[in-house]
Order: sequence, then structure tokens, then C-alpha cells
Amino acid sequence: MPAAPKATAPQETGTDGFHEPRREDCPWCGSRRLRTRLRTSDLRRRGPGTFVVDECRDCAHAFQNPRLTAEGLALHHQDLPEAPHPVAPRRHRAAARAMLPFPEPESWLDVGTGEGAFPAAAKRYFPYTAFDGVDTTRRVQKARASGHIEEAYRGRLTDEKIVNRLHARYDVVSMFHHLEHTEDPREELRAALRVLRPGGHLLIEVPDPHCAFGTLLGRWWPWYAQPRHLHLMPLANLVAELESQHCTIIVTDRREPHIPYDLTGALSLAVTRALPARRTLLLRAVTPFLAVATALDHTLAPLLRRTRFANTYRIIARKGASD
Repeated sequence: MPAAPKATAPQETGTDGFHEPRREDCPWCGSRRLRTRLRTSDLRRRGPGTFVVDECRDCAHAFQNPRLTAEGLALHHQDLPEAPHPVAPRRHRAAARAMLPFPEPESWLDVGTGEGAFPAAAKRYFPYTAFDGVDTTRRVQKARASGHIEEAYRGRLTDEKIVNRLHARYDVVSMFHHLEHTEDPREELRAALRVLRPGGHLLIEVPDPHCAFGTLLGRWWPWYAQPRHLHLMPLANLVAELESQHCTIIVTDRREPHIPYDLTGALSLAVTRALPARRTLLLRAVTPFLAVATALDHTLAPLLRRTRFANTYRIIARKGASD
């Protein structure tokens, strides 16, 4: 894959100062054949501004365009990074079980670990593995204090001080719903491979941009998550990138990682958008409808996970033994 070209087009976002210049080419393959996939506002927080998700007609990579600057990202992430992770413990346990067919790792790094919910769940299956975590928020210190991880690193895995310190230290590196938040997913993958030992495994789960709910629900599809999701990467693109980095793809799976939340998430966003700020009584009135949506999500999940309505995919890749 070619290196991502730099954006050179003029800024088209007015005077907010929180967006980079709009780019006219795909950040993944460099193609200039783009189409607008989505225009939306911040539905979760009802913040100002309009956000655009473009899609490459050649490689199908979807990305926020124009992208928020670091200052814009900080503005829209304020208060959110400290919120509890919404993934249920059983989903963490299922992800951990995906690694049971492989030799038990001595050391495991969870990237974007938050308060260490995944390492806490994974210890049930890997009691002799040393789990560490890296995260950009202070939640990673809470994870260490609670005993969920042994070593805590605050910052980005791509920070040179962190990646150099952790070079070739881990048998497994996991990234759960992390890459879509990063400015450069390729750089994140390279950093993950640097901290893996030769023959180690990389475990990734990300939203699937080919999920049919994305078309059916439009801007209400919860995995668009604008403006916090910067990239939505097709499975084929990540597989090709990892293979170009001398990895062997061991597992690709769209079924088991599916998260039954599409209808519930869409309704929650619609309710948040429609109701006034002071809405306690109104929220109580719609609670039964949210319960129905949740029941539908879970009831339909066994069927949907076998179709194009599956919303998440998993990759397990092995780093080359000679790297």
C-alpha cells in the first residue's frame, strides 16, 4: 500500500479552527475517487458542527473528512474518556477465549485499556499471564491500582518513549475498538508489531463499515460515532496491511464479535437528539421502548451475526518469527 498522501485542499469548515484542511484523496490508498457517505452532527452530545464521513470508491476505506485537529478532538472527547466502557464483561471473556487455541502468553499488552476491564476478564482464562495496559487517560492508573493490570503506561502506543521502552516485550497485543479512534491506524499497527515478540499475536476488533445497519440506519447507526470515530476500515484493508508487515493472518471472524446494540444505540441517539436538555420524565416514558429495542437486538443477534448485519470483525495475526 502507498504511504498516505498529505491533504492539500483548502479548509472548508468555516472559522471554527478545530478542523484540518479537507483532503481530496483517500488516506489509505491515495485514490481521489471519493464519495460522501454521511453528513451528521454530534448526536450523542448534541454539540455544534457538522461532520462528514467520506468513502473511497476504490478501497472502501471510510474516514472523517475534514478531520478534527488535536484541539478539536480534545474538545469533543472531554468528559467522554472517563466514562465506563460500555462493552459487557461476557464480550470481554469471549474475546479472551479466542486466544485459547494458542500457547499461553507470558505477557499481554491491552491498548486503549481504560480501567482494565478486558484484562480483568481475560485473567479467568490466563491466570499466569502478566497483563499490562496503555491508555491516554488517567483511567489506566486506576486499572493498575485495582490490580487489573501490572504495568500502566499513560499515553499513546505510538509515542516513541513508550514504544521503545516496550520493544519486543509482549506475546500478545490486543486492540478492542481502538483503531477507529486513532489519527493514523497504520502507525498504530506498526507500533503494536514493534512491541510484539517474533511469533507473537495481534488481536484486533473494530466496527465493520460494510455492516448493513450502516445503510439502513444512516446517521443513527451508533458505530459511526461522529465525531469521535476517525476511520472505518474494511476487513480486506487491514488484512492486506498486516500481510504487508510480514504477518500471517490466523483468524478473521465477523460472527462471534458482533455486538447486539444497533437498534438500541440508534433509538438512544434519536431520543437524545429529540428530547430537551431537562428530560428526566420524558426519558422515563421512553424507557420501555429502549427495553424493546434491546430485546430485539439480543433476540436477532444469532441470526444477524451470520449476515451482513454483523457490526464488528476480529482479526488474529501472527508476527513473523524472523522480524
